[in-house]
Amino acid sequence: MLANTDQIIEALIETIQMVTFSLLFSTLLGLPLGILLVVTRKGHLLENLPVFNILNGIINIFRSVPFIILLVALIPVTRLIVGTSIGTAAAIVPLVFYAGPYIARLVENSLLEVDPGVLEAAEAMGATPWQVISKFLLPEALSSLVLALTIATIGLVGATAMAGAVGAGGIGDLAITYGYQRFDEITMIITVAILVVIVQGLQSLGNFTAKKIRRR
Repeated sequence: MLANTDQIIEALIETIQMVTFSLLFSTLLGLPLGILLVVTRKGHLLENLPVFNILNGIINIFRSVPFIILLVALIPVTRLIVGTSIGTAAAIVPLVFYAGPYIARLVENSLLEVDPGVLEAAEAMGATPWQVISKFLLPEALSSLVLALTIATIGLVGATAMAGAVGAGGIGDLAITYGYQRFDEITMIITVAILVVIVQGLQSLGNFTAKKIRRR
């Protein structure tokens, strides 16, 4: 039995939902963490090595766990938050735990690229730490941050496909259920093509946006 058009469209919508909500919550988690990793490190605005070391350690732990293992390990937490461990909504929880620390690292790398002279000039003008972060650090790194979030979004697309292996829905679930288990090569080709188009579109959009920001 082949997957029909409605099933493919439904799977695409589920993938978009998972990526959108996961990216939103992951960014809300990862952006502040990334900023803290930068400003609390040695010699920076709010140097605090205990805070930096704790955050750095926690992020390293989550970054070292493969997503498929994290997906299974967080089943009790997922059930506690959404009431189930199966389906699109349930997949968002482990996706956030997976992408949040990843985004924090990407944000950290982007912010560390900012010329220290810019921050020193801001401090010399009497700017508070918050003003330095919001008016100088983040704007200077904005183009790089856009590319970082583009990479994170593409990573989430791949993770949602992997989540389909445990019944999370979306393109990955369709590929496993029809393309693999039912030997439906047509559906497998279609799902792969959809994922390629999504990734190419996201990367092109991210590159275009970052380029526009750099020209300002």
